[in-house]
Amino acid sequence: MTRCKTLSLSKLSQFTKLALSAAASAAVLASALPAQAADKFTFLTNWYAQAEHGGFYQAQATGLYGKAGLDVTIKMGGPQVNLMQLLVAGQADCIMGYDVQTIKAWEQGIPAVTVAAAFQKDPAVIIAHPQVKKFEDLKGKTILVGSAGLVTYWPWVKSKYGFTDSQVRPYTFNIQPFLADKDIAQQGYLASEPYSIEKEGKIKPSVFLLSDLGWPPYATTVVCAADTVKNKPKIVAAFVKASMEGWKSYLSADPAPGNALIKKDNPNMTDDLIANGISKMKSEGMVFGGDAAKLGIGIVTDERMKTTFDMMVANKLVDPSKVDLKKTYTTQFVKDLKVMP
Repeated sequence: MTRCKTLSLSKLSQFTKLALSAAASAAVLASALPAQAADKFTFLTNWYAQAEHGGFYQAQATGLYGKAGLDVTIKMGGPQVNLMQLLVAGQADCIMGYDVQTIKAWEQGIPAVTVAAAFQKDPAVIIAHPQVKKFEDLKGKTILVGSAGLVTYWPWVKSKYGFTDSQVRPYTFNIQPFLADKDIAQQGYLASEPYSIEKEGKIKPSVFLLSDLGWPPYATTVVCAADTVKNKPKIVAAFVKASMEGWKSYLSADPAPGNALIKKDNPNMTDDLIANGISKMKSEGMVFGGDAAKLGIGIVTDERMKTTFDMMVANKLVDPSKVDLKKTYTTQFVKDLKVMP
């Protein structure tokens, strides 16, 4: 006959009380501990805060970054800010970039990687007076081009349309020379200079969006150091996903939360400028158009990147012997993201 050891009812009751007491103490202790800290992440934009940065500010304002486990700081760029230098120095986890710039960086020994593209089109424009109906009509006319334009789109414009360097004069980010001379054209940014010219000059200028003429680069890209992509892929993925959800919210829902942060960072930004920027991004399909319409916001494709690289090589903007295109970008964070417009 076997004998089993059993607990008396009184001892069982005492044991249960002790167990429940221990569980309660553990719960209280757990609630007193701080929540797991969010991953800090610094994103540096390419200019002062504006509607064209709206998706990132919207993600911040609506808590999308927080929900993704990120503590994001958005810092503004500006005319004197060297984004690549700050990225290399570790002052930002990722920056707002541009394909031509990122590919060129590799030629200079800077391993910067494009991980997403908020804009399917580059907002660069050439602005002419109303009597100019076709871009080709600017051949031989004076065009004001900034220093950055001279080493990005201008060589492509020359080769495609037969323009010459003798046409170029420096653009000083002042629209007055344009307004004073009907034979002058100038560079601009889709939602900026054309609006200022129309408002101040009381004319509706002819605006030629270079991307609609075949200029291939993406814009408003998310660019990270190669080491960041390698060592912090989950954090980069979380930032990209939340940012693209921010863009969807900004352009499809109520942009007010993002706009409030934009104006906080840049008090000179007015409601009418923001409204114009949003309008242009929608009408021109900057974020929701192109491949994004079918593949999702932020998409980057091998075909598109090769087109940009081949254009740069053809126009002697990069030495192909010094740059491996495949290292300058990755589709790993966007190919299956599917944040649809």
